[in-house]
Amino acid sequence: MNRCKTFLYAVMAGICIALGGAVFLSLDNKVLGALFFTVGLYTICTCGFALYTGKVCYIFENRKSYVIDLVVIWFGNLAGTWLTAAALSMTRIAGISEKAVEMCQIKLEDGLFSVFILAIFCNLLIFIAVDGFKNNPHEIGKYLALFFGVMVFILCGFEHCVANMFYISMAGIWNMEALGFILVNTLGNAVGGWIIPLLRKVP
Repeated sequence: MNRCKTFLYAVMAGICIALGGAVFLSLDNKVLGALFFTVGLYTICTCGFALYTGKVCYIFENRKSYVIDLVVIWFGNLAGTWLTAAALSMTRIAGISEKAVEMCQIKLEDGLFSVFILAIFCNLLIFIAVDGFKNNPHEIGKYLALFFGVMVFILCGFEHCVANMFYISMAGIWNMEALGFILVNTLGNAVGGWIIPLLRKVP
């Protein structure tokens, strides 16, 4: 896949995650919000879009230039989440931004080490979800992996960098503090996504 197409697929993945974030902000019931948030990863996996938190897990199975692909994907995801937030802000459901502000205030007041740890656990679950979808031989098992992986990370309050790109964009609070938060979140997600793949390489 050329990098232009990779970027476009990453934008679409960002939009998908943003749609999941929008439904999560729209529902007061956290369990239902977590359930329906899964529409994002479900669509990404079934359509083959490019999501940073899923793709970073497979860095050790690819050529060195894959790192550049990951950077392209990260920026594409950011663009997709921002575009979705900008579009929703011009609609009658723009009020979900108030809940996004409350959520982001809690996230940004957290310590960066805490964010890093929560991000590790998030992508440990994302790897289980994505790899389960790719490799589980049972059709039902593929989708259970997606739904359980996503729901558990949301209900636990773990940090997903692309979802947070949407929440911050929806809240309209991009600044240096928010950028630092996202970068630490991104690094933690990478580490979390590498744990199981590296363990598999142990002889």
